[in-house]
Amino acid sequence: QVQLVESGGGLVQAGGSLRLSCVVSGRINSNYRMAWFRQAPGKEREFVASITWIGAGIFYGNSLQGRFTISIDNAKNSLYLQMNSLKAEDTAVYYCAAKPNPFLEEYNYWGQGTQVTVSS
Repeated sequence: QVQLVESGGGLVQAGGSLRLSCVVSGRINSNYRMAWFRQAPGKEREFVASITWIGAGIFYGNSLQGRFTISIDNAKNSLYLQMNSLKAEDTAVYYCAAKPNPFLEEYNYWGQGTQVTVSS
């Protein structure tokens, strides 16, 4: 089992920055792919970014690269999402996710989410 706990969300003005963290515990190895997703009210869940547990194979969702940066710190068992130049449309609950098989589409493990609200 893998447990994921997000933190770092909050209220920020448009143009500001936030750094989300996800502490990972349990049995995890180099095969795992980690990701951030987000879900705004009334909208479907959206892929934000993903990275392997060893920090390779980085992918970003549409139009997010350049403003968002995903990173990982194995020594701290933590996944991060640095978000800059935030816009009102970035308002959502942000979730950390993990999957042991990088070739499967579905993520097996999810955190409880952290709310990000961007005021315009």
